Amino acid sequence: MSLQSDRLQTNYLLADTLRQRRQRLAALVDFPVILWSGGSSARNYPGNPYPFRASSHFLYFAGVPLYNAAIRLERGKLELFMDDPTAADILWHGDSARRSHIAVQIGADADYPLSELKHRTEGAATVPVQDAATRLQQAEWLNRELAPTHQADGIDLELAKAIVTVRLTHDQAALAELRKAAAVSVQAHKAGMAATSTATQESDIRAAMEGVILARNMTCAYTSIVTVHGEVLHNNYYHHPVRPGDLLLADVGAEAETGWASDITRTWAVSGQFSSTQRDIYNVVLAAHDLCIEQVQPGVEYRDLHLMAATVIAAGLVDLGILKGHAEDLVAMDAHALFFPHGIGHLIGLDVHDMEDFWDLAGYEPGRTRSDRFGLGYLRLDRPLRPGMLFSIEPGFYQVPAILNDGDRRAKYADVVDWDRLAAFADVRGIRIEDDVLVTDTGHEVLTADLPTKPEAIEALVKP
Repeated sequence: MSLQSDRLQTNYLLADTLRQRRQRLAALVDFPVILWSGGSSARNYPGNPYPFRASSHFLYFAGVPLYNAAIRLERGKLELFMDDPTAADILWHGDSARRSHIAVQIGADADYPLSELKHRTEGAATVPVQDAATRLQQAEWLNRELAPTHQADGIDLELAKAIVTVRLTHDQAALAELRKAAAVSVQAHKAGMAATSTATQESDIRAAMEGVILARNMTCAYTSIVTVHGEVLHNNYYHHPVRPGDLLLADVGAEAETGWASDITRTWAVSGQFSSTQRDIYNVVLAAHDLCIEQVQPGVEYRDLHLMAATVIAAGLVDLGILKGHAEDLVAMDAHALFFPHGIGHLIGLDVHDMEDFWDLAGYEPGRTRSDRFGLGYLRLDRPLRPGMLFSIEPGFYQVPAILNDGDRRAKYADVVDWDRLAAFADVRGIRIEDDVLVTDTGHEVLTADLPTKPEAIEALVKP
């Protein structure tokens, strides 16, 4: 039996859940919607593709990661379009479930071969998929050019806004999968910490962490960051040696078989014990992390959480003698962003940065636009919190050479940075602490709470 059939039999998402999602969408749009799953992209020749990942928008309403398929939604009804496996498909990839079987599992109202879809596209809206071949098919069958969603207009833009409304908060079926992914991510981080004492380079720790994820039949939700160069925010190289005195920053998250993601970052001392300077900065970041999570409840503005984190970090750096002045004033002039340049977090769902293919349509409340301020420009989420929203809280401290050595910035902040004092913290390249936080009706739940954040607990997990 194929993996696809196994997934269908496990029936992670009941047809009733999928129907409810379709009905929520139907209440927001009055035109047909066609969503393609997409296909694979070649690594270097067609027979050697990158692993297939179905479009998240397709997954949300279809429930299963079908290859080269499409669904047509209208007035809460679903039609499935896909081809049954050919003899060649079965030869190379094994037998798989037939279209009629899948249609029953996902609660489709009708099913057809994929080619029939080209006759059912009139007046339909869509979302462009990532792979070029399917995107070309979309444009051809819809008989119009497709712009990236954040640049779209007309019914495609209306559809994107409706999908954001539906996907912004998670139903119970989604939360069950998100919790599974979070639990595996926690175990992966503990494995990475345990492997550190015998590791010689970053790749050894990465292997231990990703091995846990693969052993649970999951994949990584994004390219792992496992590095002693934490000042590089998205560092995807793993060849550096790990030595006593280094900090290891690991940003690794699992993706469940159904596509739902998790996102965790921890930072620990390779030796198993933070130096005094490392511990001082770690505790500043942890204070921001803890206070932000403590404040999460319905109605709170996510932007305010970001500014709260920035203020805590600024105050902590003042206490350590790195910054000079009052924390609120330092944040107002974006001095904190010298060390904390990114936003406090992002939405999490079927995408680790959920719906980021929609750009700020998803992350920003209607009527709000992204700031051009140094300390706010990378804020990915600017909405009031609602029950069912899941997002990351991930403050950090980084000594990024391109920022700290920039002549204009050094001149602008000359009076508020003690550069000599900063030099005493040279063994702190980068620290980030990240957890996945769900807004509940009365407060919040940390899905990744089983992974400690206190420095003493981290040290206990790392020491041999």
